[in-house]
Amino acid sequence: VQLVESGGGLVQAGGSLRLSCAASGLTLNNYVMGWFRQAPGKEREFVAAISRGSGFIRYVDSVKGRFTISRSNAKNTVYLQMNSVKPEDTAVYYCAADRSKGVDDLPRSYDMDYWGKGTLVTVSS
Repeated sequence: VQLVESGGGLVQAGGSLRLSCAASGLTLNNYVMGWFRQAPGKEREFVAAISRGSGFIRYVDSVKGRFTISRSNAKNTVYLQMNSVKPEDTAVYYCAADRSKGVDDLPRSYDMDYWGKGTLVTVSS
């Protein structure tokens, strides 16, 4: 199983980025998917989660109204559209998959079945 993130880079504050997470070796529609991030010197934190059929979505308060998580089970890919980015969004962003959890579990438990290696997002002021 592999989760491969892409789309990170350097962006100015107020700009946008779209992260992608391509999954292989698993059938994505069996998994709840999440995005997490880890800023320099800080602990990893939950960002967003999406249920298997996209019917339920959760966000950390700090990104609500700015970030949008989505998925294409046909393409085995999950996305994170990041708009109006801020310097405090600077972090390595990871996607993760879990077969048994629900979206409400992800903010409380980072014990996911699979993790990607991350993609760096740097927001300049």
